[in-house]
Amino acid sequence: MKAKSLTYATAIERLESIVEALENNDIDIDALQSKLKEAQTLIKFCKEKLYTADKDIKKLLSTEEE
Repeated sequence: MKAKSLTYATAIERLESIVEALENNDIDIDALQSKLKEAQTLIKFCKEKLYTADKDIKKLLSTEEE
């Protein structure tokens, strides 16, 4: 999945599908490592998106108070 076309919503959907596959034992051992790396990348992407959104919201709110 390319980072330029990735949105928070699509990253969450992809993470949910990986978790579901793990819970249902639908990922064989050969694919497990790549799926876990993908999940780790998606989690990092989501954390960065949330951090940026939080920072922007706080900035906007502090600007409105002035």
